Amino acid sequence: MVPIPVRRAVRKLGQDIRDARLRRRIPTAVMAERASISRTTLNKIEKGDPGVSLGNYANVLFVLGMAERLGDLADVKTDTVGLGLEEERLPQRIRKPRQDKSQNKSGRKSSRSGQKSKA
Repeated sequence: MVPIPVRRAVRKLGQDIRDARLRRRIPTAVMAERASISRTTLNKIEKGDPGVSLGNYANVLFVLGMAERLGDLADVKTDTVGLGLEEERLPQRIRKPRQDKSQNKSGRKSSRSGQKSKA
């Protein structure tokens, strides 16, 4: 079962793809061939069928010259909810990390630890 908002969004995407194809005057047979899909799959895409793989949608968008925008759909820079949640979790203060007891001030492990004694 696909949620109604998702169904609407995919249907709109399909209609927009169809409109873009028609504006470019690309016949369905040519578009399907260029996208390496069948005409039936192209028809499903243009109707907004959520069962069609994202890869097929991406191929059609590539043919239309719109594939680069697909990568921006979930861009972290525009994720207002995620950015807000991240900001809430920012620490109040940042402490200097503790130095491990087995390390000396130069950051190297002491010569005693882990070495066998020569007898």
